[in-house]
This record gives sequence, structure tokens and C-alpha cells, in this order.
Amino acid sequence: MRLIFGLLIWIATVAAATAHEVRPAIGDLATQDGVIRLDLRLNAEALLAGIDLEGVEDTNETDGSDAVDALRALPADEIAARLREAAPGIIAALGFAADGAPMDFTVADTIGEPVGNVELPRETVLRLEAPLPPGTASVEMSWPARYGTLILRQIDVEDGYTGYLAGDSTGPIAVAGGDAKGALGTFAGYIPVGFDHILPKGLDHILFVLGLFFLSTRMGPLLWQVSAFTLAHTVTLALGALGYVTIPGSIVEPIIAASIVYVAVENIVSDKLHRWRPAVIFVFGLLHGLGFASVLQEFGLPEAQFVPALIGFNVGVEFGQLTVIAGAFLLVALAQRVDRLDTDVRTGQVVYGVGALLFLGLSFALNGPGFVEAMGAGAPTFFWPLAALCVLCALAVSNVDKLHAYRRFVAMPASLAIACVGAWWFVERVFL
Repeated sequence: MRLIFGLLIWIATVAAATAHEVRPAIGDLATQDGVIRLDLRLNAEALLAGIDLEGVEDTNETDGSDAVDALRALPADEIAARLREAAPGIIAALGFAADGAPMDFTVADTIGEPVGNVELPRETVLRLEAPLPPGTASVEMSWPARYGTLILRQIDVEDGYTGYLAGDSTGPIAVAGGDAKGALGTFAGYIPVGFDHILPKGLDHILFVLGLFFLSTRMGPLLWQVSAFTLAHTVTLALGALGYVTIPGSIVEPIIAASIVYVAVENIVSDKLHRWRPAVIFVFGLLHGLGFASVLQEFGLPEAQFVPALIGFNVGVEFGQLTVIAGAFLLVALAQRVDRLDTDVRTGQVVYGVGALLFLGLSFALNGPGFVEAMGAGAPTFFWPLAALCVLCALAVSNVDKLHAYRRFVAMPASLAIACVGAWWFVERVFL
């Protein structure tokens, strides 16, 4: 039991390290009276701290975390002033061109947000302007990978350009508009956005889905729960994206954390799908859908292709959830077979022993700046919980002579770890 408790603390510690979130920058591009304007809402503190944001989702995973905290504690006027000083270097890194000719942007304004929770990102606006040569047909800009990601929107024309940049270029953007993607292109473009919000960015949604998974080894209860969750979050995702339902994140986020605790604790006290559980999951799914909608509001949905973008995002979310469930099933399937006496104990011990060592080895072998840039977090964040789950499965197959070994040594400890993380998130989101 001490080993299991240690593993729970290990999993909870790794999963809880999610402060200092990095959000994509958002740029609004418009032309008026011979002037082109770009309003950038960005993570000014990370740029001023000199952090390379390529692939980074959490500045805690970088060497500049303390510098970011110090900058987040600065008043709005001070952070705006520092951004203005750094603006020439930022502009130099952005490739602006009008019909292929370089453009000279200057700083029109910088606007900072008041100091809030230094654990959370705040947006600072950098407003850039440049004269637009008469007769310009198209403009183009590039966005360096070290600045993270940019959602660029052309806001003053019909069928304006909308793009997602991460170390690449927009290509020519017609000043008169008409560069919006078609329905199929928009649908396909938003699928990876939805998937990315689950894997690797949506740890709270991942834990909720895993909480559904660990209730029972039977497929029926899982299908009922996932169906209720999917239906619910699809409804509020659409309503939230359309603006019909809006609930502040200060309310939604703690309830999402509470939903994780609920499903995990119920897994511990019962292995049956009670009649009320799908209904409760449906209610929680409504709140998760509002969380998804807040992501779409950050990205912005193209007005001309709203429905394809919304459906594409939701399909991406579903793919992400199914990937989580499929991965969990593949990892514990052998332990379930041993628990049913369909496979011998020795096979399970060898497979899970090798698996635990393999995941631990990968956590050290792959850990480094390259992995952080690609995945947004260090390798241990991904591989230590998998190694811990392998150890739990090894304990289950080694104690198959005990009644309900899989539930006692895998489902219940894993659910307890999930509940601990959810409880910590609830406290953090309400009181800290």
C-alpha cells in the first residue's frame, strides 16, 4: 500500500504542474485610409523574458519562469512601456510585405492589463501601423516560431483571411478580402485545433475522460457515459460559440475540477453504472462544453464558415477523447485479461515490468529542449504517469488470486490519483 500511495503522489504531482499557461497570440489585421493596422494581443511577459515559445504550453517548463512571474507583477503601464521599448526588435522579426515589397511598421500604441493572478497569463496589446502604398493588391506577413503561435484575422472585409501561424508565413492576403477558406478547408483546418485542445493541452478533460474509463471494465457503461458527455458538451459548445450562453471562467473552471473529483470518487465507492451517473455526467458535460467554447472564442470562428469550423473543432475534440480512451484501453487490456484468467500471470508481469522500465527510460532519454518545444512539456510529464500505471497493472496481475484484483490495484488507485488532482485544481481555482 505504501508503494501505491507513493505512485498516487507521483501521478498527482506530475499532473498538477500546469500553471503559467501560454496562450496563442491573436492578431487583427485591417486597412483604412491608406493605413494598415495590426493589433496583436500577446504574451508580452514571455517575449520580454526572452523565452522561446516554440512548442511551449507552460512557461514553468522553461528557464525563464521566474522572470515571467516578475514581469506579471508589474503594473499595466509599466509592462506596456517595456513592450514599447522592445517593439522594434519584435517588428524586425516579423516579415511584412506589400506586393512583395517590405513594409515599415511603427508602434501606434501599447495597452497593458491590470495585475492579476501571476500564475495566469494576461494579454498586452501591441498596435502596429504602416502606410499602405496606393494600389496594393496583397500583403503578407510571417510569424517566427519562437513567438509561439498566432491566430491572424482580417477583420474589415468580407471573406477575410483567417490563419493559424507557428513559424510560417501567411502567403499573399488580398487587401480586398476573399481569402477565406471554403467549407471543406475550414472543417479540416479546425479538426487539429480541437484535437490539440485535448492532446496535449486539455489535461482536465483528459482526466475526466479517464475517470469515465476507470469505472468498469465492461464496454456498456463506458459507452453510456461517453455518449452523455459528448451530447452535452456538443450542445453547449455550439451555444457558447454562438454567444447564447456565457458563464465566466471563474465559475466554469472550478466546476470542471469538481466534475473530475466526482467521477473519480464514485469509481472508488462503486464499480456499477448507477442510473443517475449518465445524467450527472451530462450536466458536467454542459460545463465542459463551455470550456471548449472559450477556446473557440480565443481562436475566433470565421463568420462565413461558422458551422464547418464549429463541427471541425468538435470532431477534433472527439478524436482526442477517443485517442485517450484507446490509449488507456491498450495499456490496461492485458491486466484485464489476466484478471479474467484469460492470460497467465507471468506474461503480465514481464510485459508491465518492461513497460514501466521503457517509459522511465524514455522520460530520461527524450527529455530536453527539443521535446519541450515539440510537446509543450518535459518528457517526464508524459511518461512517468504511464510508468506508474504499468506498475499498478503489474501489481494487479501479481495479485490475481485476490478478488477483483484489477479494480483494487488499478482502477481504484488510478481514480484516487485523478480525484486528488481534481481536488487540488478546485482549491487552486477557487482560493489561490
